[in-house]
Amino acid sequence: MTVGESSAASPAAFDPRLSALDCRNGSDEAAVPDERLQPDWLRARLASPPVWTPEMTGDRIRLRQGPPRPAAVLVPIVLHQAAPTVLLTQRTGHLREHSGQVAFPGGRFEPSDGSPTRTALREAEEEIGLEPSRVEILGSLPDYLTGTGFRVTPIIGLVRPGQALRPDPNEVADVFEVPLRFLMNPRHHQRRLVEVSGSHRVFWAMPWRPEPHRDEYFIWGATAGMLRSLYRLLSA
Repeated sequence: MTVGESSAASPAAFDPRLSALDCRNGSDEAAVPDERLQPDWLRARLASPPVWTPEMTGDRIRLRQGPPRPAAVLVPIVLHQAAPTVLLTQRTGHLREHSGQVAFPGGRFEPSDGSPTRTALREAEEEIGLEPSRVEILGSLPDYLTGTGFRVTPIIGLVRPGQALRPDPNEVADVFEVPLRFLMNPRHHQRRLVEVSGSHRVFWAMPWRPEPHRDEYFIWGATAGMLRSLYRLLSA
């Protein structure tokens, strides 16, 4: 199970690609320097994070009332020799919630897990076959509250490349990787607006096209919001 974020009372009718761009985008911010994307620097930053302010905007769309349900996702940074990447999934189109969306592997917290880290590792193994032994846990980002009523803990992990993944076809349509350098450059971060019940709400998007002739992966909502938190932490 993957947690994500829908953005309208009728999610199936909402296409985030058609939403309006906010003039207050992140293009005037600086990209995270390449030296800060290396494993030793990431380990040091997560072990002793500085004071920083996450972007927990009050404009987030809320579709579910009541107390939030705990969940966790794994933010897998794959340590390729050339440059690190972030591993993401695209959900299958038949799912009741968040169908077709780009997401981190993860899901609801189960009491038997004992911790958000165990939840993230269990779900990653169930969804894409990622063995927990290949993941070095560095720490976590601040919890992210989704519009669908989840309080998600993003767990940051370094992943050794080389394992053949086994995506669950019932949940995962695609597994792909995006260069960490791309995601940590605010030139690629879009603030977008959607109107809900007469009010404008804000969400982040990070469209990525691996090659000119390939389809675009539209990273948005909770996934993009958590990547913005990672950007803020690494750039602080």
